[in-house]
Amino acid sequence: MTWEVVIGLEVHTQLSTQSKIFSAASTAFGAEPNTQTAVVDIALPGALPVMNKVAVEKAIQFGLAIGAKVNRKSVFARKNYFYPDLPKGYQISQFELPVVEGGAITIRVGDEEKRINLTRAHLEEDAGKSVHEDFHGMSGIDLNRAGTPLLEIVSEPEMRSAAEAVAYAKALHSIVTWIGICDGNMQEGSFRCDVNVSVRRPGEPLGTRREIKNLNSFKFMEQAIKYEVNWQIEQIEDGHKIQQATILFDPDSGETRMMRSKEDAHDYRYFPDPDLPPLVISEDWIARVRSELPELPEAMQARFAQQYGLSDYDARTLTASKALAGYFEATVAAGADAKLASNWITGEVAATLNREEQDITACPVAAEALAGLIRRVMDNTINNKTGKDVLKKMWESGDAADTIIERDGLKQENDAGAVEAIIDGVLAANQAMVDEYKSGKEKAFNALVGQCMKASKGKANPAQVNEILKRKLG
Repeated sequence: MTWEVVIGLEVHTQLSTQSKIFSAASTAFGAEPNTQTAVVDIALPGALPVMNKVAVEKAIQFGLAIGAKVNRKSVFARKNYFYPDLPKGYQISQFELPVVEGGAITIRVGDEEKRINLTRAHLEEDAGKSVHEDFHGMSGIDLNRAGTPLLEIVSEPEMRSAAEAVAYAKALHSIVTWIGICDGNMQEGSFRCDVNVSVRRPGEPLGTRREIKNLNSFKFMEQAIKYEVNWQIEQIEDGHKIQQATILFDPDSGETRMMRSKEDAHDYRYFPDPDLPPLVISEDWIARVRSELPELPEAMQARFAQQYGLSDYDARTLTASKALAGYFEATVAAGADAKLASNWITGEVAATLNREEQDITACPVAAEALAGLIRRVMDNTINNKTGKDVLKKMWESGDAADTIIERDGLKQENDAGAVEAIIDGVLAANQAMVDEYKSGKEKAFNALVGQCMKASKGKANPAQVNEILKRKLG
């Protein structure tokens, strides 16, 4: 009998503000412990929170970007729990009336598209951090993160596999970095995912969920979900019941382990925060934020297809990140043919970056430099194969394409007479291949082309080689 996996995500997105959500303390990463705190953050008596307007604007941006409802009035609540790194004994969050409701994100897994609905996105403050190293068996508390502005983004439980969950998380990561509300740095904790996983028989009610906390890697997310799904199925098939719990993923063992029993909303005793009035967002404010939004990925994808004549696949690939889209447009603006620019960026450039485990922001070949290489392919100064060798040298040395082509004598041989002489020599030396081709073996032609290119040391114009060779072979 088959099982159905049910997955929902809660993503804590750190908003890219310079100060905290309710105080003027800095949010910069990496400071010495407890050096970036204000009286509000450490809960000194009488200290009152003051809302950070920029954090609200970034929440509005997100709501507009995903087609959600931005509530004109939302309420801050106290979420009560006791933990050493939470000085007030409660977290200021939003419960019944969040700033953003609804919206959806389209994901793609293989050739299949799926629309994942969002439940809500609400503003809240981060807690501090317990530090367990280098304290001679004791733990320390660092409150630098306490009060850091977060937008918690909650999806509906509509994902049915680890692949869909990762695709959703990546799509969400792309959106928040695209519109500039979060730097997306997962290693620094700017984008942290909690994954709710349950299993059920198809058509049955939802099963009991377990929440995998604080996943800061797409790779670990996939591993954690797969392990947890198999574990839950084995438990149920062995006659055990799943207990609602908060769990952690251990990358070293590849296993999940229970941290504590999972609380429900009523356990937190939410109530409106008496120190903060309702958050009221005017129509004019929303209109201004909407006018300042950058062109969004789906709109840019459609424009790339129409303006540059790209396929839907190429347009979608090039708009996977704002930085990649910008690199492509800069390459075209510098004189490269759009289709060739797309091919080179999604081909050789992407492959080299993948090998080095880097993204386009780390590419050592500037868009203008790549355009210079593509122009030399376009005007037949070099052929495509030589171009790949030139790109490799550009990557390593930082030299321009023209410099490398001239220095290394890589110009393509376009003189028809010279190419014909090379072909004559190849035909004379490879009579067996010629006979094979004339007996109907088409593969022999490609072999002869290869011999011609080898004889020319890769400099012959491939189009000329094909044309002259076909003529000579009848």
